[in-house]
Amino acid sequence: MKIAIATKNNGKLKEFEELARGTSHDFIKIPENIKDLPPETGSTFYENALIKAEYISKQLGIPAIGDDSGLEVDALDGSPGIFSARYSKTGLDNDNCLKLIENLDGLEDDKRGARFRCCLVGYFEGKIIQSYGTLEGSIAREFKGTNGFGYDPIFITENGKHLAELEKDEKNIISHRSEAFKKLLSKVSELINKSFEE
Repeated sequence: MKIAIATKNNGKLKEFEELARGTSHDFIKIPENIKDLPPETGSTFYENALIKAEYISKQLGIPAIGDDSGLEVDALDGSPGIFSARYSKTGLDNDNCLKLIENLDGLEDDKRGARFRCCLVGYFEGKIIQSYGTLEGSIAREFKGTNGFGYDPIFITENGKHLAELEKDEKNIISHRSEAFKKLLSKVSELINKSFEE
């Protein structure tokens, strides 16, 4: 059975395609005729991921996985959080990063702790599964690397490299999305099978 990835974010879609390679499930991107996903009106990563997964599942009649993820910065009390993609006025990756660097201006290295957090939600015929992943690190003062997307160029991993400096395979070993995806995979069959049994 096909399982739709409920995202229009090309960066996320590429990561999912890499993570899904070699699995026993047939993950697909959503059709081009679905132009937009519903607004993210939830107050948590889980609620926003569920909104997307449920919408796409009902549109296509197949299971769907919704993703909501973001960056939590300790010095900003967990912001930008669920508003990570809409942090700056433009919502562009570069502008989001610049605003974050500006908001942390003057803070010492030990005060720049942060983490990426991801919530994945699978939905099909009223059944819901969920999983979480995190990646600990800190916020840099400058951009480094040309890989990845979002805040990757200013996120320093625990090995000292910026996330955008890592190759795809390296990132997929440690990323918050990779951790959540691996956890969700163990539940996907359960979600589908339950739907047919009941």
